[in-house]
Amino acid sequence: MALYKNNTELFQVRRGITGFVYKFLDKIKNCFRSCGRGGKFSLFTNRGLLFCVFVLAVLCLISLAAFGLGMHFHGKLEPNILPWREMRKDIIAHDVPDRPTKKPRRQRFFPCEVAFKDSVDLLSEPKDFLNFTHFSLGYMETEKKASHIDAHEPRFGGHQTLEEREQSFFAVNQTVHCGFVRGAEGFPSTGFDLKEEDRKYMSACRVVVSSCIFGSSDFLRRPTSRLMSEYSKKNVCFVMFVDEETLSTLSKEGNAPDDGGFVGLWKLVVVKNLPYTDMRKTGKVPKFLSHRLFPSSRYSIWLDSKLRLATDPMLIIDHFLWQTGSEYAISNHYTRHCVWDEVLQNKRLNKYNHTAIDEQFSFYQSDGLTKFDPSDPNTPLPSYVPEGSFIVRAHTPMSNLFSCLWFNEVDRFTSRDQLSFAFTFLKLKRMNPDKPFHLNMFKDCERRSLVKLFHHREPYVPPPPKIS
Repeated sequence: MALYKNNTELFQVRRGITGFVYKFLDKIKNCFRSCGRGGKFSLFTNRGLLFCVFVLAVLCLISLAAFGLGMHFHGKLEPNILPWREMRKDIIAHDVPDRPTKKPRRQRFFPCEVAFKDSVDLLSEPKDFLNFTHFSLGYMETEKKASHIDAHEPRFGGHQTLEEREQSFFAVNQTVHCGFVRGAEGFPSTGFDLKEEDRKYMSACRVVVSSCIFGSSDFLRRPTSRLMSEYSKKNVCFVMFVDEETLSTLSKEGNAPDDGGFVGLWKLVVVKNLPYTDMRKTGKVPKFLSHRLFPSSRYSIWLDSKLRLATDPMLIIDHFLWQTGSEYAISNHYTRHCVWDEVLQNKRLNKYNHTAIDEQFSFYQSDGLTKFDPSDPNTPLPSYVPEGSFIVRAHTPMSNLFSCLWFNEVDRFTSRDQLSFAFTFLKLKRMNPDKPFHLNMFKDCERRSLVKLFHHREPYVPPPPKIS
């Protein structure tokens, strides 16, 4: 490789266009050096002048090709030839992958103020509060017909016929399917088995706050003890239903129950022989059937396991039931109000088998379910879609019947209870025009002021096996 000398240092001469440019630069430097020596133009030969002009012209052409400086041409380019700048854009567009578009920011929802009374000491149950619609409601313990039992394996929800289902919506003295249906003698238990000591404890409860965790699906959220009155701590039963798997997980996480079965305010009640393989459907048992699990209770509050109770339960009962003259209270959904929209959302997020959702929805439409019309002054509810994670109820005949009917829809169809809420309420109201059901659907922002919301526990995904 050739060498040349500059400022007493030796450099390797670069081959190709780079070396060519360096040589041109040296020639230019010599040209201007010759001009600068005393301003004697005589040293500038014609040959040297032409060479300098040639060098400058070549450098201009190189700069144009390398950097794509804009030029205005009077003629037209050939149709298949692109200017360098356009070619460069085209190359970048094909070689550089598109940047992922940012997901739209999720809408945020906030709590709103709820005018609770200042103290539990100021509360008093209104006289004759529980004197709502009266009728005698019994519950199916075993299937009526032996042949019916023989034809089907016993189920926790029983085998309710469509005729029995239709009759159950009348608010009259009757016996209805409402879970806990036993099989005939010789058949195994249909599920949700409890210890006798836990049954005894639950049978004495008059006011209940309940929740459940099955399949280790959540962490244990203890009620905020400092916000609970001494009256509630002594007189309200806080019951958390768990299965054996969840009990084991909670114990490993430092939430092992004491000798009485308590972790903080929660009384952990272990359920054996879960009635459904779908844990979401199993969770509907304590959610809807608190009047069956706590036969002596007058009031109950249900909260999902993703919620932590941050308000005294007696203040909640006073505000949502006593002050409004209601026997059942549940909040509306924060974004959706029509069952049609809820169906689409469940399918979009693959919350359940699409065919099963379509069958349930078609059945409801054929049985009179209509779209929610917010402009209709006769619409009985502010929304047909609830946010079902928080429910307050008085254990009246109509409230208990509605809970049984809603549970039966979940048992018959899908576990997505928001799909069956409006149908159950509207059909009960339609079939009992002279027997009102006092349901208070309050704002979701009020629900958010009662509890602290958490995310469900992420399901455990085992690591991939090592390849040896």
